[in-house]
Amino acid sequence: MSDTRNVCITAVDGQTGFLIAELLLKEERFKKQITSLTGLSLDPSSAKAKELESLGAVIVPHNPGREREMVNALKKIGCDTICLIPPAKEDKFDICVELTNAAKKAGVQNVLLISSAGCDYAERDKQPRLREFIDLEALVLAEKGNADVALGHSPCVIRAGFYAENLLLYAQQAQSDGVLPLPIGENHKFAPVALGDIAHVAAHVLSGKGPHGFDDKHRGQMMVVTGPMLCAGKELAESASKALGQTMEFENISESEAKRILKNQATIDDSEKEYLLEYYSLVREGKTNYISTTAFHDVTGEHPTEPDEFFRLYAGELRPKKKVKHNSA
Repeated sequence: MSDTRNVCITAVDGQTGFLIAELLLKEERFKKQITSLTGLSLDPSSAKAKELESLGAVIVPHNPGREREMVNALKKIGCDTICLIPPAKEDKFDICVELTNAAKKAGVQNVLLISSAGCDYAERDKQPRLREFIDLEALVLAEKGNADVALGHSPCVIRAGFYAENLLLYAQQAQSDGVLPLPIGENHKFAPVALGDIAHVAAHVLSGKGPHGFDDKHRGQMMVVTGPMLCAGKELAESASKALGQTMEFENISESEAKRILKNQATIDDSEKEYLLEYYSLVREGKTNYISTTAFHDVTGEHPTEPDEFFRLYAGELRPKKKVKHNSA
């Protein structure tokens, strides 16, 4: 197996792809293990794509619907490793199918898929956005049984838990009212994971080497990575209160109210809003009452980000604004 490692990361104009690429390009322990890094971007003019380019990445425009063009692009850069990140788009499933087929035709040997924890508990008629991750996993892993296809040689899947950064979508309510409004019910729990923790696991996998491609510790692994603490809504609010030094309260809201709040978030795609609402429904159904941190510990040798620490990192975005008192004349 060649010692070169030409990595291609999809959807680098999104936060997940950007953070993974940034780690590989900036941290010496990862940087020294890769030969080159190419980022596929649906928006090559985006600030994230430009920043990665300044760090040494080659940015390649990704035009969905042109599979042959993508096959040629992957061959041209000598891609041997692809990090497949479903973009936050309505047609992300079709995009990923096309990318998987292109990688297969281009002879890519190592494939890392960023999937979603909870997809195995999702029901196709109730949580279709979550369930489609199962279909993507099946598509990628199916090649493992085909000895004639390089793509099945060295696969890995990371099922990422609910990103704690999604809680920042409620920053306006936190600042104005001192509340954390979530449609998760009063009793069940989930374990939000910091996006940076997922990026670290991915960076270790993509830069790790073994006789058959990825490091044998990672090759063929299904890694479920959640945060280290099971939290009900009240416990999340308590963690936020500790970090902010001010009282933050949990408010259990209805799904319709959650839809209204998310509707005002112009920065995220409608399909991503659907995904979030579906995940909240899993919480209400009691299907997220677990933590899974063994893979994070084994891969990184570190401890994942605790809720208190996460809220401290984003204190400025969540801290309630002080109300200005006006003296009466």
